[in-house]
Amino acid sequence: MKAIWNNQVIAESNDTIVVENNHYFPKESVKTEYLQETDIHTTCPWKGKASYYTLVVDGKENQDAAWYYPEPKEAAANITNYVAFWKGVKITE
Repeated sequence: MKAIWNNQVIAESNDTIVVENNHYFPKESVKTEYLQETDIHTTCPWKGKASYYTLVVDGKENQDAAWYYPEPKEAAANITNYVAFWKGVKITE
């Protein structure tokens, strides 16, 4: 699977985990040079507290377009160190 935004592959892996129709990519498969940590957090009742990244590719920004769970609840422990995308990031095979 690939995560693509602004004509760049942000992440690529054969080992994504699908949760609630979102592909979570292993952190090591994500090109971290495109990620900027943000101060945004949301809470999922069963996954826990999510943190976000803004994507920065070729001078363009996509605010809070990637998220991850630094310390997921037990029910979502399988997505520890995984990152998911939205806001126009294309997920393709």
